[in-house]
Amino acid sequence: MQGGPAPVNCAGLLRRLASAAYEALLLVPVLFISSYLFLSLTQGVQGPLKRPLFQLWLVVVLAAYFIYCWVHGGQTLAMKTWRIRLAASDGAPIRLRQALARFLIALWGVLLLGAGFWWAFFDRERQFLHDRLCNTRLVEHGVTARPAD
Repeated sequence: MQGGPAPVNCAGLLRRLASAAYEALLLVPVLFISSYLFLSLTQGVQGPLKRPLFQLWLVVVLAAYFIYCWVHGGQTLAMKTWRIRLAASDGAPIRLRQALARFLIALWGVLLLGAGFWWAFFDRERQFLHDRLCNTRLVEHGVTARPAD
């Protein structure tokens, strides 16, 4: 009997993309509320720093949401709905450093017209670029691995 995490089944590409699309819909109210809070608290602030501070605030809110969810259970609300969990490549929970790196690389991938997601169409295992670089995987949640043939 071997030790360590049990083998995992990687979630299919279409399922991961559907989860990402659903995540985008769920983030609209999060960003709306955080925008309202920022703009309410800074309504008297003028000048060239307000816009970059606002953008930084939104990135920090997104980072806090994703990193917290990934480190504490490996799932955001959309990932729970689609029964997907983020894990290290060996199936273990990810560490804070991995979550932060994954968020930052995914953010750049999104800002570059989705290049980090387009990468999956060319990757031999259909992994997103941020998962490939951070040694993480999106796996089926609650499903045991199929035995190897």
